[in-house]
Amino acid sequence: MMRIGVDFGGTKVEAAAIADDGTFAAQIREPNPGDYDAALRLVTDLISRVEAEVGQARSVGLAIPGSPSPRTGLIRNANSTYLNGRRFDEDLAAALGRPVRLANDANCLALSEAVDGAGKGATSVFGVILGTGCGGGLVINRRLIEGAHGVAAEIGHISLPWPSAAEAPGPACWCGLNGCLETWVSGTGFQHDHAATTGRGWTAQAVIAAARVGDAGATEALDRYIDRLGRMLAMVVNLVDPEVMVLGGGMSNVGELYERLPKVVRRYVFADHWEGRIVPARWGDSSGVRGAARLWPD
Repeated sequence: MMRIGVDFGGTKVEAAAIADDGTFAAQIREPNPGDYDAALRLVTDLISRVEAEVGQARSVGLAIPGSPSPRTGLIRNANSTYLNGRRFDEDLAAALGRPVRLANDANCLALSEAVDGAGKGATSVFGVILGTGCGGGLVINRRLIEGAHGVAAEIGHISLPWPSAAEAPGPACWCGLNGCLETWVSGTGFQHDHAATTGRGWTAQAVIAAARVGDAGATEALDRYIDRLGRMLAMVVNLVDPEVMVLGGGMSNVGELYERLPKVVRRYVFADHWEGRIVPARWGDSSGVRGAARLWPD
């Protein structure tokens, strides 16, 4: 029987049925509706449409850009802010008439890539989303590590390590602090850093394209980005030393990262030898929906 995963993103909502061999049996995407009641109806409808194609699934998992509080069960830290303070998994379970499991989208990315993606076969996998925001997830022995308070691997809201005087205190973050890694190594952070030094309001893709043809301002922005991202990954190594670090999100498509990051990481790792792997997500922007489907054990 199939598993269903739903990836509730800031701009799109994807539902998919995943067969036991990991193949997609059905896959549907719709825009984020921007309202709680409409979101509940949309997810319920997407699941019904997927099951109309494949038959009833044995489980439903949900990935969101936030997480439920273990204390209250209420969603917190979601960039679709209308989810915050609500019991989205419980409300969806009531609408469907069956249990639902919910986890942070970066956790689902990490789980997907550890099970049958770029980290398959590794004992420890750290996954990070480098997109509009920045979030992380950690999987050990194919088991998602969420922590006592549900915030394990929340890398986006740790300060940039080893900052220079010019980087302190750092940009204001939406969480209320300054200098969070999300403000530096997300695609949005990269874009803002380039704009702050050049005055050009370019997209991240445009900056990368300009760097590749030798534009000085764009090249310097990419150099700073790679150094900052390398420092972040070195901090992860110094904390948990994963075998594989998987990058997802829009910035994971920048090939220069995989060529240059290992040298930066080695500079900051507290060891005489480091040969961990830094790789792009095998499943791209479908890792979230695949990981959501994997939230239920085999």
